[in-house]
Amino acid sequence: MKTPLESILCFVLASGLGAAGQFFYKSGAWRANGGAAAYLLNPRLLAGVACYMGVMVLFITAFKRGGALSVLYPIYASTFIFSAIGAWLLYDEPLCPANFAGMALLVAGMFLMGWKPL
Repeated sequence: MKTPLESILCFVLASGLGAAGQFFYKSGAWRANGGAAAYLLNPRLLAGVACYMGVMVLFITAFKRGGALSVLYPIYASTFIFSAIGAWLLYDEPLCPANFAGMALLVAGMFLMGWKPL
């Protein structure tokens, strides 16, 4: 069974949304002071939760359209790449050659996990 392009695109979008959720969590954590209400009523933390709800909707949509788990889930690993690049751009967190090597290995792993040789 071939995984439809639509399912693959859902997972690419989900990985971007997952990375966005992490940034909302980080910025929300900086602003959360106090008890449980500070977390539960924090707009940035709630935006992070909304991102992850969107991720789950995209997962379900992709699987409903016939996407194979063994092909799609490795694509979600690109969340780590989006997060690292976003942290570099938004928070000035350094990226070193080892980080880029790790990103290349993630891409190679995603390719190999989804590759179905004849």
